[in-house]
Amino acid sequence: MNLIDVVNSQYKSKNVENFPEFRAGDTIAVHARIKEGEKSRVQIFQGVVIALKEPNAISGHFRVRKISSGMGVERVFPFHSPNVEKIEIVQRGKTKRAKLYYLRDRSGKSARIAIDYDRK
Repeated sequence: MNLIDVVNSQYKSKNVENFPEFRAGDTIAVHARIKEGEKSRVQIFQGVVIALKEPNAISGHFRVRKISSGMGVERVFPFHSPNVEKIEIVQRGKTKRAKLYYLRDRSGKSARIAIDYDRK
């Protein structure tokens, strides 16, 4: 075992095994721990997954986008972050692309993603 494997094993999160299988186009709710001064709380960030990068690697992350008060908000969540408590799948989306960056330019009905009823 080389030094990189030792460091990666120390920083892997135990929550990753409990995360459901999701991909771009799915609407998910990410339970993220927020630290405010000395207190910390769990805040839910619900939006559409627009990109996944290296889901099995230590440096992998996923990008979630939502519309809040008429403005688009994106957050990047690393898979192995200790701040990501839980991920829930709200709705499965049917897409033909792996990266949905085109949603940044759209709003309203054109930004909708069809529901995939075939995936469970």
